[in-house]
Parts: sequence; C-alpha cells; structure tokens
Amino acid sequence: MMKSKSRLLIRILAVAVLIGIAVWMFVIGRGHTIYFDNKELTADGQTYSPFYKVEVFVDGQNVAKLSSGDRGMVKTVGQKFNMELHITPKKKGKKVGSKVSLPIPYNMDGVILNLPALLNGAEESVYLEEFIPVQVEEDSEADVVVTDEFEMPMDE
Repeated sequence: MMKSKSRLLIRILAVAVLIGIAVWMFVIGRGHTIYFDNKELTADGQTYSPFYKVEVFVDGQNVAKLSSGDRGMVKTVGQKFNMELHITPKKKGKKVGSKVSLPIPYNMDGVILNLPALLNGAEESVYLEEFIPVQVEEDSEADVVVTDEFEMPMDE
C-alpha cells in the first residue's frame, strides 16, 4: 500500500516537472522575426520622419543598414529584444548611438518596429505592429499550357 502511494507521488511529481520545463521553454525559446522600418509614419496627428541612415546591431553584429524608406529584419529567440542603433539623422550629420531594449509580445511571431516613432517617444501601439504576410491569389488561367494539336505520321 505504501509502495503504490509513493509510486503515484513520484509519477505526479515527474509530470509536474515536465510541464514546468515545457512552459519555461515556451517562454524563453520562442522565435520571432523582427522587422525594422525607417519609414515615415503618421499617427494621432503626429508625423515621424525617417532618418537619413540607421545601422542596427544585435548581439554586436550589424544586421541592417537602412536608408530612408528601407526595411530590414533579424530573427531572434526569447521574449526580450536588445539592439543598438547608430543613427545619422540628416545627410552629412553626426552619428548618434542609442541602445534599445524591448519586450516582444507573446502572441506575435513577426513584429514590425517603426524606428523613427520608437526613438521619438511614441507609444507602443504606434511604433509596434504585427507583421501579417499578404496571401497572393494565383490566377488559375496563368497555369494552363496550351499546345497545338498535330498528327504524327506513323511508320508502317
């Protein structure tokens, strides 16, 4: 009787430990694609103008060099995202450095960050949005191959 109770307790404990590890891995091991926009954005009557150039560094590596109107991307793992930005606000201007650390929402796999809005103090709802790929419908007639029919002489 005592043996079966301890065996049941060990099994329950083992299942609880496995569930705990699964939840922990989900939180720290989730992958995201982060897109960086250096584009003009107008929200709530406020216009955020793009920078002349922005260099984005993640973990010490240059992952994007963005001119005005460009988009870059990086894949990352985890719920916290750290980057360093080297910004040239205007042509022939002086470079300015900025370090940014952001939490990534759990429910988003692809995240778009508008850098001008982010660095000019906009709210999260303005500078951050979910990336949703556009589904392109295929034209069924474009796949049809039309050939001319012809008769081949048969050798007798």
